[in-house]
Amino acid sequence: MSEYFYPLDGRKHYKDLEEAQKDMFQAFKNFNHEIFEKESALPRKIKELIAIGVAHTTQCPYCIEGHVRAAKKAGASEKEIAEAVFVAAALRAGGAFAHSTISMSVLKEMDGLEKEK
Repeated sequence: MSEYFYPLDGRKHYKDLEEAQKDMFQAFKNFNHEIFEKESALPRKIKELIAIGVAHTTQCPYCIEGHVRAAKKAGASEKEIAEAVFVAAALRAGGAFAHSTISMSVLKEMDGLEKEK
């Protein structure tokens, strides 16, 4: 992938982050390793498909690229990767739908206030 809203060379600043907080940076790397690299209950492919869905929800282009590459290397098909994207899209849409109840309750509350006048 060659074009991003966020510059690809922004990754060069990870070194600055590491220098500013070496222990925390290493802890993050260790945590990430524990999640993705170690054998666990979920196979690597499944973890990467989950990560693709989350990355599309958080809209991080770096995570999308990295986890799509990792998922493909772990054996995920194009169809599985696309499905993970659609699962994320459904959840984002579901969140908007669920929060619509706030809008509707505000309208009902405002109607009630207007009727009291």
